[in-house]
Amino acid sequence: MVWTGTWVAERLGVELIGDEALPDLLGLALRRNPRRAHLLVSNVLGKHVPQRPSVVRDAGHGLGIRVRRLLGDEEAARAVVLGYAETATGLGHSVADGLALAPYLHSTRRPVDGVATAGGFEESHSHATSHLLLPEDPKLLAGDGPLVLVDDEFSTGNTVLNTIRDLHERHPRERYVVVALVDMRGPEDRARLTAFAAELGARVDLITLAAGTVGLPDGVLARGQELVARHETAAPAPAPTATAPDGAPSTEPGPVPGPRAPRRPPVRVELGWPAGVPDGGRHGFAPEHRVRLEAALPAMAARLTEALGPRPATGPAPRVLVLGFEELMYAPLRLAEQLERAGTDVRFSTTTRSPVLAVDDPGYAIRTRLVFPAHDEPADGPGDRYAYNVAGGGFDAVVTVVDSVADTPALHAPDGLLAQLAAHIPHVVLAVVPSYVPPAPEAPERSSMLPEPLRGPAFSSYAPEEVGWLLQDLSDVELEAPTEEREEAIQSGGAHYAESLPVEYQPDARYQELFHAALDGSAARIARAVGTVTETVLAERSPRPVLVSLARAGTPVGVLMRRWARHRHGLELPHYAVSIVRGRGIDANALRWLAEHHDPADVVFVDGWTGKGAITRELADALRAHEEAGGAAFSPEIAVLADPGSCVRTYGTREDFLIPSACLNSTVSGLISRTVLRSDLVGPHDFHGAKFYRELAGADVSGAFLDAVAARFDEVTAAVDADVKELLAADRTPTWEGWAAVERISTTYGIHDVNLVKPGVGETTRVLLRRVPWKILAQRGAGADLAHVRLLAEQRGVPVEEVDDLPYTCVGLIHPRYTRGATGADGKAVVSQ
Repeated sequence: MVWTGTWVAERLGVELIGDEALPDLLGLALRRNPRRAHLLVSNVLGKHVPQRPSVVRDAGHGLGIRVRRLLGDEEAARAVVLGYAETATGLGHSVADGLALAPYLHSTRRPVDGVATAGGFEESHSHATSHLLLPEDPKLLAGDGPLVLVDDEFSTGNTVLNTIRDLHERHPRERYVVVALVDMRGPEDRARLTAFAAELGARVDLITLAAGTVGLPDGVLARGQELVARHETAAPAPAPTATAPDGAPSTEPGPVPGPRAPRRPPVRVELGWPAGVPDGGRHGFAPEHRVRLEAALPAMAARLTEALGPRPATGPAPRVLVLGFEELMYAPLRLAEQLERAGTDVRFSTTTRSPVLAVDDPGYAIRTRLVFPAHDEPADGPGDRYAYNVAGGGFDAVVTVVDSVADTPALHAPDGLLAQLAAHIPHVVLAVVPSYVPPAPEAPERSSMLPEPLRGPAFSSYAPEEVGWLLQDLSDVELEAPTEEREEAIQSGGAHYAESLPVEYQPDARYQELFHAALDGSAARIARAVGTVTETVLAERSPRPVLVSLARAGTPVGVLMRRWARHRHGLELPHYAVSIVRGRGIDANALRWLAEHHDPADVVFVDGWTGKGAITRELADALRAHEEAGGAAFSPEIAVLADPGSCVRTYGTREDFLIPSACLNSTVSGLISRTVLRSDLVGPHDFHGAKFYRELAGADVSGAFLDAVAARFDEVTAAVDADVKELLAADRTPTWEGWAAVERISTTYGIHDVNLVKPGVGETTRVLLRRVPWKILAQRGAGADLAHVRLLAEQRGVPVEEVDDLPYTCVGLIHPRYTRGATGADGKAVVSQ
């Protein structure tokens, strides 16, 4: 029999090195992925490859028995088993069955109203939103007994180690057991686990079916990406015959079998699912639930057998597929196993979010692919879903098992899953398991009714994993006005600056050249500051912080900090952007959302730079008011890239230099506007708003800025380590010398209002882009850092005055005599004296 990794191995030179069992357990496929083109495809997981349910169940159950022997019954009874969505939900549950004495919980990508989040994490390779932990009993993860973590493969260990680190911070344990079908780590990752356990002061054991490594020749990523692109664009060529993944003859020719007319409409079966038994481990599954489920399985399987119809008197028995649904793996697996025990020729697999290239070749693990729309109204929005090796698998009938949340019109639509299956398989049966929702003792808090974060590409040009925007989309609302008219409206009507938007500045060719020159010249400097502030946060604030940037100037910095943590430590840090408005405070609904989905102690607020520290003070006041009103307690300590005003303790540098992202507006910030807070648009239970300027995509340099800085990470590592060592030993207490300097300038120039003095390169740039400036003060001898400021001043006819002893590189001045709508600390107009 041909190994299902042969096709990839022959073309890319990828090989499995290790235990003899590896080729039986794993095949190879390809996918479009910027970090790893190849995919290890399990033959015993029940996800991509239809397999006998007994083989799938025995793999996990046997691992669970080994865990019980390792721990002993006394410790096994104190343990909790945690599986990972989506691929390992069924595997983890089977491990818990083998352990027998412990409750089971799996992570989920489906938020559930009224169920508090006990934790969460993200994965770099994820095709969806963050993992959530939603136990019905909050104390499930709060014990000190062993924690057994189950994933389908252990490749680098990043996800598991990050989970342990996150949970250990909250509830330390003495023992962890990691369970996987295969251990494919290299020597460096093995050593990292040993060091991690020592650092934690805990024992970490590993149990797998087989171990080895993946041999990857030089250049395999690029060649794999090229191979995927070529096959995705090539027209399918028909093949004379195809073979099902486990060797049965296929009735469908070609790499993507053509549909045939359905022979009968899908048949719905009422399973008679036992009341009160969860459909899986999303909210926890106790040993007593297992007992009740196993008592009900024979009757449910009998109903499925009846729906499948009588077996033919002669000829082979009908070949049946039981198809689970994404995270819903365990219930369909147990039903399939029961059918197998009753003598049905049955296989088991599951639909998935994960896109993989299909190639109709016996030496390739993914022969065919069905594509259909998501049908459970996912929190991260609509998208494609997949069923692999189903079409062309030679199946006579398919039992599709979904939960009630997924039994929607989209499931039954002409392009939905049921129609896709009916086009390839003669007989389709639908079984719906009731989605278990824990009883709520009281109505959910307002934050439970808030939507999930907005993400690119639907909102912003950033990749979806880079940042989640806790904002509402006001892109269709006309909010812009010319600068002078806008400030006049603020002055005449007492309006707040956050109730409207300035017209987005469109740079000319000369200014764009300055931006790119500035980026080339300062990328390494910025990378060093990014590394320094990120390492300081990891050392002092939290080993797994939740980055919350202040939209929008803080957001590029938050994305870069997230990239540094991933590049240097393999960490996938959550990152969100929230609105803060001078005089109105931070978005309280965003704070409630954060408190529900993450531990507030892990939240670190991020901004681009400090000027005189107004927003730093605004944030502290707003968080204090939020806590006094009964909200969660957040640390007001903010992390910034540059702190020339000495306003914060956590920073990358205290130099006042040009950060190129300050040169532009939305076109370097994911095409997102400033945030908006207006009572007719933002209700008491809404997030603040912002606009996505899709029409400016041709001028967008957001990705170019991030990539240019991230490309310099490796070269600044040594300097960052030295900087952090020095900073951690230094007294970094804020002196607020910037504020004192602003007061002096305000008096010297007869302004007498510190809110009209904007210190630093970033704030001066904002004055020139968004306001009606009076003059610019420039440090005598300042060079390239001010080239863009001088150009903007020239374009707007604003004088630049060179001065000595200026604590900042430059300062922008606004004066009520020249700008009738100049705004003060409350965001409203300052009346000229």
